[in-house]
Amino acid sequence: MTNKDFKLAVFAWTPGREFSPAGLLTLSEKVGANPQNRELTSRFAYGLGYLARTESVEVDPVSLSLADRDAIKGQEIFPVNGLGEFGGIRDAAPDAWGRRVIEARRKVPANTLSEAEYLLAAGGDRVGALDVRRDIESPDSSSASNLQSLEYVLQAAEAVESGMPVPANLEPFLGAGPSAGGARPKASVRDDQGALWLAKFPAKGDVFDVARAESCTLELARRCGLTVPEVRYIMVGQKSVMLIRRFDRYWALPGRIPDASIVLHDSRPGEGLAEGRLPLVSGLTLVACTEFESRTKGYHDLAAAIRKYVHADSITANCEELFARMVFNIFVSNDDDHLRNHAFVRDPRSVGWLLSPVYDVVPRPGVAFERQLHLEVGAQGKLATLDNALSYFSAFVPERARALNIIRRVWRELREWRTTFEAYGAEGHLIGQLEGAFRKLEDIAQPDLAKEIRKAA
Repeated sequence: MTNKDFKLAVFAWTPGREFSPAGLLTLSEKVGANPQNRELTSRFAYGLGYLARTESVEVDPVSLSLADRDAIKGQEIFPVNGLGEFGGIRDAAPDAWGRRVIEARRKVPANTLSEAEYLLAAGGDRVGALDVRRDIESPDSSSASNLQSLEYVLQAAEAVESGMPVPANLEPFLGAGPSAGGARPKASVRDDQGALWLAKFPAKGDVFDVARAESCTLELARRCGLTVPEVRYIMVGQKSVMLIRRFDRYWALPGRIPDASIVLHDSRPGEGLAEGRLPLVSGLTLVACTEFESRTKGYHDLAAAIRKYVHADSITANCEELFARMVFNIFVSNDDDHLRNHAFVRDPRSVGWLLSPVYDVVPRPGVAFERQLHLEVGAQGKLATLDNALSYFSAFVPERARALNIIRRVWRELREWRTTFEAYGAEGHLIGQLEGAFRKLEDIAQPDLAKEIRKAA
Protein backbone atom coordinates (compact mmCIF):
# COMPACT_ATOMS: atom_id res chain seq x y z
CA MET A 1 0.00 0.00 0.00
CA THR A 2 1.13 3.57 -0.64
CA ASN A 3 0.83 6.33 1.96
CA LYS A 4 -0.29 9.88 1.24
CA ASP A 5 -0.49 12.73 3.73
CA PHE A 6 -2.54 15.88 3.13
CA LYS A 7 -2.46 19.00 5.29
CA LEU A 8 -5.58 21.14 4.91
CA ALA A 9 -6.78 24.37 6.49
CA VAL A 10 -10.19 24.21 8.17
CA PHE A 11 -12.07 27.52 8.34
CA ALA A 12 -15.08 28.27 10.54
CA TRP A 13 -17.74 30.95 10.09
CA THR A 14 -18.72 33.06 13.08
CA PRO A 15 -20.94 36.18 13.27
CA GLY A 16 -18.92 39.34 12.74
CA ARG A 17 -15.81 37.53 11.54
CA GLU A 18 -17.11 35.55 8.58
CA PHE A 19 -14.63 32.75 7.75
CA SER A 20 -11.42 32.56 9.76
CA PRO A 21 -8.87 29.74 10.16
CA ALA A 22 -9.90 27.28 12.87
CA GLY A 23 -7.07 24.78 12.64
CA LEU A 24 -5.01 22.34 10.63
CA LEU A 25 -6.36 18.96 9.49
CA THR A 26 -3.96 16.18 8.53
CA LEU A 27 -5.42 13.31 6.50
CA SER A 28 -3.35 10.17 5.97
CA GLU A 29 -4.47 7.69 3.35
CA LYS A 30 -3.21 4.20 2.68
CA VAL A 31 -4.17 3.19 -0.86
CA GLY A 32 -3.90 -0.37 -2.15
CA ALA A 33 -3.63 -1.74 -5.69
CA ASN A 34 -7.34 -1.05 -6.08
CA PRO A 35 -7.74 2.73 -5.57
CA GLN A 36 -11.15 2.13 -4.02
CA ASN A 37 -9.56 0.19 -1.15
CA ARG A 38 -8.11 2.74 1.25
CA GLU A 39 -7.59 3.35 4.92
CA LEU A 40 -8.01 6.85 6.32
CA THR A 41 -6.70 8.37 9.54
CA SER A 42 -7.10 11.96 10.71
CA ARG A 43 -5.68 14.35 13.25
CA PHE A 44 -6.48 17.99 13.96
CA ALA A 45 -4.90 20.89 15.82
CA TYR A 46 -6.82 24.04 16.68
CA GLY A 47 -5.17 27.36 15.87
CA LEU A 48 -4.12 29.33 18.94
CA GLY A 49 -5.90 32.45 17.69
CA TYR A 50 -9.12 30.49 17.21
CA LEU A 51 -8.92 29.06 20.72
CA ALA A 52 -8.42 32.53 22.15
CA ARG A 53 -11.74 33.85 20.80
CA THR A 54 -14.77 33.37 23.02
CA GLU A 55 -17.17 33.12 20.04
CA SER A 56 -15.31 30.17 18.51
CA VAL A 57 -17.36 27.01 18.00
CA GLU A 58 -16.08 23.44 18.16
CA VAL A 59 -15.32 21.93 14.75
CA ASP A 60 -16.64 18.60 16.04
CA PRO A 61 -18.62 18.58 19.32
CA VAL A 62 -17.68 14.97 20.09
CA SER A 63 -13.98 14.66 19.18
CA LEU A 64 -12.94 18.31 19.20
CA SER A 65 -14.68 19.79 22.23
CA LEU A 66 -13.67 23.26 23.38
CA ALA A 67 -14.69 22.61 26.99
CA ASP A 68 -11.06 22.78 28.17
CA ARG A 69 -9.24 25.07 25.76
CA ASP A 70 -6.00 25.20 27.72
CA ALA A 71 -5.65 21.41 27.60
CA ILE A 72 -5.77 21.27 23.80
CA LYS A 73 -3.52 24.23 23.01
CA GLY A 74 -0.81 23.07 20.61
CA GLN A 75 -2.14 19.49 20.70
CA GLU A 76 -2.94 17.23 17.77
CA ILE A 77 -6.23 15.46 18.47
CA PHE A 78 -7.51 12.18 16.99
CA PRO A 79 -11.16 11.17 16.43
CA VAL A 80 -12.88 9.27 19.24
CA ASN A 81 -13.73 5.56 19.05
CA GLY A 82 -10.90 4.89 16.59
CA LEU A 83 -12.80 6.60 13.77
CA GLY A 84 -10.88 7.46 10.63
CA GLU A 85 -12.51 10.86 10.27
CA PHE A 86 -13.80 13.68 12.43
CA GLY A 87 -17.57 13.59 12.09
CA GLY A 88 -17.92 17.37 12.08
CA ILE A 89 -15.52 17.65 9.13
CA ARG A 90 -16.97 14.62 7.37
CA ASP A 91 -20.37 16.36 7.46
CA ALA A 92 -18.83 19.23 5.44
CA ALA A 93 -17.65 16.80 2.76
CA PRO A 94 -19.65 15.82 -0.34
CA ASP A 95 -21.87 12.78 0.01
CA ALA A 96 -22.57 10.17 -2.69
CA TRP A 97 -24.13 12.54 -5.24
CA GLY A 98 -21.59 15.28 -4.64
CA ARG A 99 -18.74 12.83 -5.23
CA ARG A 100 -20.25 11.85 -8.57
CA VAL A 101 -20.48 15.49 -9.59
CA ILE A 102 -16.84 16.10 -8.65
CA GLU A 103 -15.75 13.01 -10.59
CA ALA A 104 -17.71 14.15 -13.64
CA ARG A 105 -16.12 17.59 -13.44
CA ARG A 106 -12.64 16.07 -13.11
CA LYS A 107 -13.42 13.36 -15.71
CA VAL A 108 -12.15 10.54 -13.49
CA PRO A 109 -13.60 7.09 -12.59
CA ALA A 110 -15.76 6.63 -9.51
CA ASN A 111 -14.09 6.72 -6.08
CA THR A 112 -10.57 7.30 -7.44
CA LEU A 113 -9.83 10.70 -5.91
CA SER A 114 -8.32 11.10 -2.47
CA GLU A 115 -10.62 12.00 0.38
CA ALA A 116 -8.75 15.29 0.64
CA GLU A 117 -9.62 16.13 -2.97
CA TYR A 118 -13.29 15.36 -2.43
CA LEU A 119 -13.27 17.46 0.73
CA LEU A 120 -11.64 20.43 -1.01
CA ALA A 121 -13.99 20.28 -3.99
CA ALA A 122 -17.28 20.52 -2.05
CA GLY A 123 -17.43 24.28 -2.63
CA GLY A 124 -18.19 27.33 -0.55
CA ASP A 125 -21.90 26.55 -0.17
CA ARG A 126 -21.32 23.22 1.55
CA VAL A 127 -23.60 22.52 4.51
CA GLY A 128 -22.85 24.01 7.89
CA ALA A 129 -20.35 26.68 8.87
CA LEU A 130 -17.06 25.01 7.94
CA ASP A 131 -14.94 25.32 4.85
CA VAL A 132 -11.86 23.29 3.93
CA ARG A 133 -9.09 24.83 1.83
CA ARG A 134 -5.55 23.96 0.76
CA ASP A 135 -4.03 26.57 3.07
CA ILE A 136 -4.96 29.64 5.07
CA GLU A 137 -4.31 31.91 2.06
CA SER A 138 -6.84 30.10 -0.16
CA PRO A 139 -9.92 32.21 -0.99
CA ASP A 140 -13.56 31.40 -0.34
CA SER A 141 -15.46 29.76 -3.21
CA SER A 142 -19.13 29.88 -4.10
CA SER A 143 -20.92 26.97 -5.74
CA ALA A 144 -24.64 27.74 -5.87
CA SER A 145 -26.34 28.66 -9.14
CA ASN A 146 -29.54 30.72 -9.33
CA LEU A 147 -33.09 29.59 -10.02
CA GLN A 148 -33.01 31.00 -13.55
CA SER A 149 -30.25 28.55 -14.48
CA LEU A 150 -32.00 25.55 -12.92
CA GLU A 151 -32.84 24.04 -16.30
CA TYR A 152 -29.12 23.87 -17.15
CA VAL A 153 -28.23 22.55 -13.71
CA LEU A 154 -30.83 19.80 -14.20
CA GLN A 155 -29.44 18.91 -17.63
CA ALA A 156 -25.92 18.67 -16.20
CA ALA A 157 -27.21 16.48 -13.35
CA GLU A 158 -28.95 14.16 -15.82
CA ALA A 159 -25.68 13.70 -17.70
CA VAL A 160 -23.86 12.87 -14.46
CA GLU A 161 -26.51 10.37 -13.40
CA SER A 162 -26.42 8.67 -16.81
CA GLY A 163 -22.63 8.40 -16.71
CA MET A 164 -22.39 10.42 -19.91
CA PRO A 165 -19.85 13.18 -20.65
CA VAL A 166 -21.16 16.56 -19.55
CA PRO A 167 -21.37 18.95 -22.53
CA ALA A 168 -18.86 21.80 -22.29
CA ASN A 169 -21.61 24.44 -22.14
CA LEU A 170 -23.11 22.72 -19.07
CA GLU A 171 -19.88 22.17 -17.11
CA PRO A 172 -20.10 25.55 -15.33
CA PHE A 173 -23.41 24.47 -13.81
CA LEU A 174 -21.82 21.45 -12.10
CA GLY A 175 -20.53 23.82 -9.44
CA ALA A 176 -23.94 23.74 -7.78
CA GLY A 177 -23.81 20.03 -7.07
CA PRO A 178 -20.92 18.97 -4.81
CA SER A 179 -22.15 20.66 -1.64
CA ALA A 180 -25.58 19.08 -1.73
CA GLY A 181 -24.93 15.64 -0.26
CA GLY A 182 -27.20 12.58 -0.43
CA ALA A 183 -27.47 9.95 -3.16
CA ARG A 184 -30.16 11.49 -5.39
CA PRO A 185 -29.53 14.27 -7.96
CA LYS A 186 -29.72 17.69 -6.34
CA ALA A 187 -28.06 21.07 -6.24
CA SER A 188 -27.89 24.22 -4.12
CA VAL A 189 -29.51 27.25 -5.77
CA ARG A 190 -30.33 30.83 -4.80
CA ASP A 191 -33.65 32.53 -5.41
CA ASP A 192 -34.13 36.06 -6.74
CA GLN A 193 -33.65 37.54 -3.26
CA GLY A 194 -30.49 35.51 -2.58
CA ALA A 195 -31.90 32.91 -0.18
CA LEU A 196 -30.27 29.49 -0.46
CA TRP A 197 -32.36 26.43 -1.34
CA LEU A 198 -31.71 22.78 -2.06
CA ALA A 199 -33.24 21.70 -5.37
CA LYS A 200 -34.04 17.97 -5.54
CA PHE A 201 -34.39 16.46 -9.02
CA PRO A 202 -36.00 13.29 -10.40
CA ALA A 203 -33.79 10.20 -10.55
CA LYS A 204 -33.65 7.37 -13.04
CA GLY A 205 -35.89 4.54 -11.93
CA ASP A 206 -38.40 6.71 -10.06
CA VAL A 207 -41.81 5.02 -10.21
CA PHE A 208 -43.71 8.04 -8.89
CA ASP A 209 -43.28 11.81 -8.64
CA VAL A 210 -40.86 11.88 -5.70
CA ALA A 211 -40.68 15.69 -5.63
CA ARG A 212 -44.44 16.03 -5.20
CA ALA A 213 -44.59 13.12 -2.75
CA GLU A 214 -41.83 14.53 -0.55
CA SER A 215 -43.12 18.10 -0.62
CA CYS A 216 -46.60 16.93 0.39
CA THR A 217 -45.20 14.64 3.09
CA LEU A 218 -43.18 17.48 4.58
CA GLU A 219 -46.26 19.71 4.66
CA LEU A 220 -48.08 16.83 6.37
CA ALA A 221 -45.24 16.67 8.89
CA ARG A 222 -45.66 20.38 9.52
CA ARG A 223 -49.35 19.81 10.29
CA CYS A 224 -48.31 17.11 12.73
CA GLY A 225 -46.34 19.70 14.69
CA LEU A 226 -42.86 18.81 13.40
CA THR A 227 -40.33 21.52 12.58
CA VAL A 228 -40.14 21.80 8.78
CA PRO A 229 -38.34 24.35 6.57
CA GLU A 230 -40.12 26.16 3.72
CA VAL A 231 -40.84 23.84 0.80
CA ARG A 232 -41.80 24.56 -2.80
CA TYR A 233 -42.74 22.38 -5.78
CA ILE A 234 -41.93 23.68 -9.27
CA MET A 235 -41.72 22.39 -12.83
CA VAL A 236 -38.49 22.87 -14.77
CA GLY A 237 -39.44 22.10 -18.35
CA GLN A 238 -41.17 18.74 -18.04
CA LYS A 239 -39.35 17.78 -14.84
CA SER A 240 -40.72 18.10 -11.31
CA VAL A 241 -38.39 19.66 -8.73
CA MET A 242 -38.74 20.14 -5.00
CA LEU A 243 -37.10 23.15 -3.36
CA ILE A 244 -36.39 23.12 0.38
CA ARG A 245 -34.88 26.07 2.23
CA ARG A 246 -31.38 25.45 3.54
CA PHE A 247 -31.91 25.54 7.29
CA ASP A 248 -28.19 26.05 7.97
CA ARG A 249 -28.48 29.65 6.70
CA TYR A 250 -30.20 32.70 8.15
CA TRP A 251 -30.44 36.44 7.49
CA ALA A 252 -29.68 39.19 10.01
CA LEU A 253 -27.89 42.52 10.40
CA PRO A 254 -24.18 42.04 9.64
CA GLY A 255 -22.30 40.72 12.64
CA ARG A 256 -25.42 40.72 14.79
CA ILE A 257 -27.15 37.78 16.43
CA PRO A 258 -30.89 37.73 15.56
CA ASP A 259 -33.56 38.39 18.14
CA ALA A 260 -34.79 35.30 20.00
CA SER A 261 -38.27 35.69 18.47
CA ILE A 262 -36.97 35.03 14.93
CA VAL A 263 -37.17 31.51 13.51
CA LEU A 264 -33.77 31.35 11.84
CA HIS A 265 -34.64 28.93 9.05
CA ASP A 266 -37.64 31.11 8.10
CA SER A 267 -35.67 34.41 7.99
CA ARG A 268 -35.54 36.12 4.61
CA PRO A 269 -33.05 38.39 2.83
CA GLY A 270 -33.79 42.09 3.17
CA GLU A 271 -32.24 45.51 2.90
CA GLY A 272 -29.18 45.78 5.11
CA LEU A 273 -29.25 42.09 6.02
CA ALA A 274 -26.45 39.59 5.48
CA GLU A 275 -26.44 35.81 5.26
CA GLY A 276 -25.29 33.94 8.33
CA ARG A 277 -24.29 30.29 8.68
CA LEU A 278 -25.19 27.78 11.36
CA PRO A 279 -22.74 25.04 12.34
CA LEU A 280 -24.29 21.67 11.44
CA VAL A 281 -23.48 18.08 12.34
CA SER A 282 -25.30 14.88 11.48
CA GLY A 283 -26.76 12.35 13.88
CA LEU A 284 -23.94 10.08 12.74
CA THR A 285 -21.45 12.54 14.20
CA LEU A 286 -23.17 12.91 17.58
CA VAL A 287 -23.60 9.15 17.97
CA ALA A 288 -19.88 8.85 17.04
CA CYS A 289 -19.90 5.77 14.86
CA THR A 290 -19.07 4.68 11.30
CA GLU A 291 -21.60 4.33 8.50
CA PHE A 292 -21.38 0.55 8.91
CA GLU A 293 -21.98 0.69 12.67
CA SER A 294 -24.93 3.06 12.22
CA ARG A 295 -27.07 0.11 11.14
CA THR A 296 -26.99 -1.10 14.74
CA LYS A 297 -28.08 2.22 16.24
CA GLY A 298 -31.55 3.44 17.14
CA TYR A 299 -33.65 6.47 17.94
CA HIS A 300 -32.80 5.97 21.60
CA ASP A 301 -29.12 6.57 20.71
CA LEU A 302 -30.09 9.89 19.12
CA ALA A 303 -32.09 10.75 22.23
CA ALA A 304 -29.02 10.01 24.36
CA ALA A 305 -26.99 12.33 22.11
CA ILE A 306 -29.61 15.04 22.59
CA ARG A 307 -29.31 14.75 26.37
CA LYS A 308 -25.52 14.98 26.12
CA TYR A 309 -24.98 17.69 23.51
CA VAL A 310 -28.16 19.77 23.10
CA HIS A 311 -28.57 22.97 25.10
CA ALA A 312 -30.28 22.23 28.42
CA ASP A 313 -33.24 24.50 27.68
CA SER A 314 -34.11 22.50 24.55
CA ILE A 315 -33.57 18.89 25.63
CA THR A 316 -37.21 18.21 26.55
CA ALA A 317 -38.63 19.71 23.34
CA ASN A 318 -36.00 18.03 21.13
CA CYS A 319 -36.57 14.58 22.67
CA GLU A 320 -40.33 14.95 22.21
CA GLU A 321 -39.88 16.01 18.58
CA LEU A 322 -37.53 13.11 17.90
CA PHE A 323 -40.14 10.70 19.27
CA ALA A 324 -42.80 12.35 17.07
CA ARG A 325 -40.53 11.99 14.01
CA MET A 326 -40.06 8.30 14.72
CA VAL A 327 -43.83 7.85 15.00
CA PHE A 328 -44.36 9.83 11.79
CA ASN A 329 -41.83 7.63 9.93
CA ILE A 330 -43.66 4.52 11.15
CA PHE A 331 -46.99 5.81 9.81
CA VAL A 332 -45.60 6.84 6.39
CA SER A 333 -43.16 3.93 5.94
CA ASN A 334 -40.11 6.16 5.61
CA ASP A 335 -37.29 3.67 6.04
CA ASP A 336 -34.59 6.09 4.83
CA ASP A 337 -34.27 7.42 8.38
CA HIS A 338 -30.56 6.67 8.81
CA LEU A 339 -28.30 8.78 11.03
CA ARG A 340 -27.24 11.14 8.25
CA ASN A 341 -30.89 12.04 7.73
CA HIS A 342 -31.02 13.51 11.22
CA ALA A 343 -29.02 16.65 11.95
CA PHE A 344 -28.26 19.25 14.61
CA VAL A 345 -27.52 22.95 14.21
CA ARG A 346 -25.84 25.32 16.66
CA ASP A 347 -27.97 28.34 17.44
CA PRO A 348 -25.79 31.38 18.28
CA ARG A 349 -28.50 32.71 20.61
CA SER A 350 -28.52 29.71 22.94
CA VAL A 351 -24.85 28.82 22.48
CA GLY A 352 -25.83 25.19 22.13
CA TRP A 353 -26.83 22.48 19.67
CA LEU A 354 -30.46 21.92 18.62
CA LEU A 355 -32.27 19.27 16.61
CA SER A 356 -32.49 20.60 13.05
CA PRO A 357 -35.72 20.84 11.05
CA VAL A 358 -36.84 17.57 9.50
CA TYR A 359 -35.79 16.65 5.95
CA ASP A 360 -35.53 13.71 3.53
CA VAL A 361 -38.89 12.14 4.37
CA VAL A 362 -40.37 10.14 1.47
CA PRO A 363 -43.17 7.53 1.83
CA ARG A 364 -42.14 4.08 0.64
CA PRO A 365 -45.10 2.06 -0.65
CA GLY A 366 -44.98 -1.63 0.16
CA VAL A 367 -47.13 -4.73 0.36
CA ALA A 368 -45.55 -6.40 3.39
CA PHE A 369 -47.66 -6.17 6.51
CA GLU A 370 -44.62 -6.22 8.80
CA ARG A 371 -42.23 -3.34 8.07
CA GLN A 372 -39.01 -1.97 9.47
CA LEU A 373 -37.27 1.40 9.75
CA HIS A 374 -33.53 1.84 9.25
CA LEU A 375 -32.93 2.82 12.88
CA GLU A 376 -33.99 0.70 15.84
CA VAL A 377 -37.39 1.72 17.17
CA GLY A 378 -37.62 -0.13 20.48
CA ALA A 379 -37.27 -3.46 22.27
CA GLN A 380 -38.27 -5.30 19.06
CA GLY A 381 -35.49 -3.71 17.08
CA LYS A 382 -36.40 -1.97 13.84
CA LEU A 383 -39.99 -3.24 13.75
CA ALA A 384 -42.17 -0.32 12.65
CA THR A 385 -45.03 -0.53 15.14
CA LEU A 386 -46.35 1.84 17.77
CA ASP A 387 -46.13 -0.87 20.44
CA ASN A 388 -42.40 -1.11 19.70
CA ALA A 389 -42.05 2.67 19.80
CA LEU A 390 -43.72 2.82 23.21
CA SER A 391 -41.45 0.11 24.61
CA TYR A 392 -38.63 2.70 24.82
CA PHE A 393 -40.78 5.76 25.61
CA SER A 394 -38.65 6.63 28.65
CA ALA A 395 -35.70 7.41 26.37
CA PHE A 396 -37.70 10.37 25.04
CA VAL A 397 -40.32 11.44 27.60
CA PRO A 398 -40.73 10.73 31.34
CA GLU A 399 -44.32 9.51 31.18
CA ARG A 400 -46.09 7.01 28.94
CA ALA A 401 -49.15 9.27 28.87
CA ARG A 402 -47.07 12.00 27.23
CA ALA A 403 -45.84 9.55 24.58
CA LEU A 404 -49.45 8.54 23.89
CA ASN A 405 -50.45 12.18 23.44
CA ILE A 406 -47.68 12.65 20.88
CA ILE A 407 -48.84 9.57 18.98
CA ARG A 408 -52.44 10.85 19.03
CA ARG A 409 -51.36 14.23 17.68
CA VAL A 410 -49.49 12.66 14.77
CA TRP A 411 -52.25 10.14 14.03
CA ARG A 412 -55.02 12.79 13.95
CA GLU A 413 -53.31 14.53 11.04
CA LEU A 414 -52.04 11.42 9.26
CA ARG A 415 -55.45 9.81 9.02
CA GLU A 416 -56.37 12.75 6.73
CA TRP A 417 -53.23 12.46 4.61
CA ARG A 418 -55.13 12.30 1.31
CA THR A 419 -56.82 15.63 2.03
CA THR A 420 -53.47 17.23 2.78
CA PHE A 421 -51.88 15.80 -0.36
CA GLU A 422 -54.74 17.06 -2.51
CA ALA A 423 -54.46 20.51 -0.91
CA TYR A 424 -50.79 20.64 -1.92
CA GLY A 425 -51.31 19.60 -5.52
CA ALA A 426 -51.10 15.80 -5.53
CA GLU A 427 -53.34 14.20 -8.14
CA GLY A 428 -55.35 11.04 -7.72
CA HIS A 429 -52.83 8.90 -9.60
CA LEU A 430 -49.99 9.79 -7.23
CA ILE A 431 -52.20 9.31 -4.18
CA GLY A 432 -53.07 5.85 -5.47
CA GLN A 433 -49.40 5.04 -5.96
CA LEU A 434 -48.60 6.06 -2.38
CA GLU A 435 -51.57 4.32 -0.78
CA GLY A 436 -49.44 1.36 0.27
CA ALA A 437 -47.04 3.57 2.23
CA PHE A 438 -49.51 5.05 4.71
CA ARG A 439 -50.37 2.69 7.54
CA LYS A 440 -53.72 2.46 9.29
CA LEU A 441 -53.64 2.59 13.07
CA GLU A 442 -54.74 -1.05 13.36
CA ASP A 443 -51.83 -2.09 11.09
CA ILE A 444 -49.19 -0.80 13.48
CA ALA A 445 -50.83 -1.07 16.91
CA GLN A 446 -52.16 -4.00 18.89
CA PRO A 447 -55.94 -3.75 19.60
CA ASP A 448 -55.53 -2.54 23.19
CA LEU A 449 -53.06 0.15 22.18
CA ALA A 450 -55.17 1.23 19.21
CA LYS A 451 -58.12 1.64 21.59
CA GLU A 452 -55.95 3.75 23.93
CA ILE A 453 -54.85 6.01 21.09
CA ARG A 454 -58.39 6.48 19.79
CA LYS A 455 -59.57 7.43 23.26
CA ALA A 456 -60.18 11.19 23.45
CA ALA A 457 -58.82 11.59 19.91
